[in-house]
Amino acid sequence: MVLLQQMIVLFILMGIGFFCGKKSFLSDEGSKTLSWVVVNVATPAMILSAGMNDESTVRGRELAIGFLVALLIYAFQILMSFVILPLIRVPAGDGGVYRVMTIFSNIGFMGLPILQAVYGQEAVLYGALFQFPFNFLMYTYGIAALRGENPFRNLKSINSIINVGVISTLLSVVIYVLEIPMPEFLKVSAGHLRNLAAPLSMLVIGQSLIHFKVKDMLEDLRLLVFSLIKLLVVPVVGMLIFRCFISDALILNVCFIMLATPIASMCAMMAQQYGGNYSLASKGVALSTVLSVVTIPLLSLVLQ
Repeated sequence: MVLLQQMIVLFILMGIGFFCGKKSFLSDEGSKTLSWVVVNVATPAMILSAGMNDESTVRGRELAIGFLVALLIYAFQILMSFVILPLIRVPAGDGGVYRVMTIFSNIGFMGLPILQAVYGQEAVLYGALFQFPFNFLMYTYGIAALRGENPFRNLKSINSIINVGVISTLLSVVIYVLEIPMPEFLKVSAGHLRNLAAPLSMLVIGQSLIHFKVKDMLEDLRLLVFSLIKLLVVPVVGMLIFRCFISDALILNVCFIMLATPIASMCAMMAQQYGGNYSLASKGVALSTVLSVVTIPLLSLVLQ
């Protein structure tokens, strides 16, 4: 019920963002500015705040296990992409976009805020570990897939992988593992900024939906089926597998949210930049985001 209530809250915030966009209270430029604040200020603050949590009992071994699980999650989703694409008969030209949409979920804009609201700061600390493989794979495997190249032979500069999300995650883990004492004013400041992540990210997502008609998204049958597979089948299969060797309830909850969140908005941006089908990726992000408001609580009732 807690997750259902939280998703209703996020849906309301998305609706407010959609309304503001429709009424031109929140322009594309304004949404872009809010997006920058979320990515470069609020989310890093949320990650750092999790590392400043003195009361947490999660320590080195548990974090190492969490990072290993994050790697396994991405390996699982890469494997699923090789199953899903032939299953729904994706055209060769759109294969890269569908592969990227299968692998990368919206862990920053939706995953971490949901973890924070429903499971607390310890869950955010685990969730933040997903930033490392997300960025590494997006800037290597993801770009190669969008370009139609062999993803296993393509490596980009390390500089493109290092960003504010990875840096804040690394700092958070160091502060937490070494138990570095932090001044109270930094904790309070990070806490206030952390609270901006969920509402601002939902406003941005809601505003982005003004550019798509529901009819256009629903008429793309392949994309609709794909979105339902990603949001329902992939999390169910993944949780059935990971429950066989993971007993920690918190880690399982993090796995569930990481698997159940919609397509990452980064997929659309990368498709636009590297020659993928930008319109398809954008519709996929929008459609899966709207559907996730229903699918995440539904799966929570079934799986948890």
